[in-house]
Amino acid sequence: MPTTEPSITTLGEKGQVVIPQKLRKHLGVGPKTKFLVFGQGDVIVLKRLSLPDVSKEWEKVFAMAKRAGLDEKDVEREVKAHRKRK
Repeated sequence: MPTTEPSITTLGEKGQVVIPQKLRKHLGVGPKTKFLVFGQGDVIVLKRLSLPDVSKEWEKVFAMAKRAGLDEKDVEREVKAHRKRK
């Protein structure tokens, strides 16, 4: 069930659709938000994607490596070795 009242928007010449401000605020979406887009029949669905912050993920990897007694160069060497195996 919708959590906000329906609105009407228009497809622009470049294929862009404006999500009404009230809905953007309600859903907490803004510029640079990524969406998965799919459709069936006359329905188009936008699903917000939550992509991990890669730099934060690498910080976690290096923190775990440090606890294991490895340094950044050791991690880089392992990544390169893994990529060669693939």
